[in-house]
Amino acid sequence: MSKKENASVRQAEEITTDNIFRVHSIKHLTESTYILRFDRNGMKFNPGQHITLGMSGDKQLREYSVYSPNNVDYLEVLVKEVAEGHVSKRLKKLNHGDPVSVEGPFGFFTLDEKKVATQSFLFIASGTGIAPFHSMVKSYKDIDYTILHGVRHGKEQYASEVYPPDRYIGCTSRDEEGDFHGRVTDYLRKNDIDSNTLVYLCGNYEMIHEVYDILTNKGLSPDNIRTEVYF
Repeated sequence: MSKKENASVRQAEEITTDNIFRVHSIKHLTESTYILRFDRNGMKFNPGQHITLGMSGDKQLREYSVYSPNNVDYLEVLVKEVAEGHVSKRLKKLNHGDPVSVEGPFGFFTLDEKKVATQSFLFIASGTGIAPFHSMVKSYKDIDYTILHGVRHGKEQYASEVYPPDRYIGCTSRDEEGDFHGRVTDYLRKNDIDSNTLVYLCGNYEMIHEVYDILTNKGLSPDNIRTEVYF
């Protein structure tokens, strides 16, 4: 998923063969959203981290959370095409074998492996903010989690079929094709959250700010809440 697609452009260092990766495939989920798969090249990362990605030889790179688990030999990112964006539109046109420039991994939006076996997790995402959570739940097979995913339309519940039905709650605000009609904030106001749950938030600033207030008002400690703002 792209962070700051329309914000200031990150100026990449000189491109070398060390950060050239080859495209495997593109899977289209909607007209504007797709999963891009490419070489891993032995990169080590922790689920929840992000990379910078762009066209080979282009100095304009964007930040994307790793979508794939850490136990496979490829990397994936979840990309939403932005109409006026430079990178997302060009990545969408790539073919098998085309080169991309990759740097990373970066970031600290990760799980404490010591707590994975003992804690319950609530992952709250808006839109393509679900990407790091997909990596987490596919990397840690025994994790006790629930994903609360806010989108406008049911078709934007990106690959929701990969999650067990009792682990994924889709909140759709513009139609009634999800599990809950309304925003994630509406769902949280109507449902109790165990105060011992570890909550991870990923998405736009407005959602994160509002959810944070709802959770703390319900008695969750700020120490149990982690955030990652994308747009």
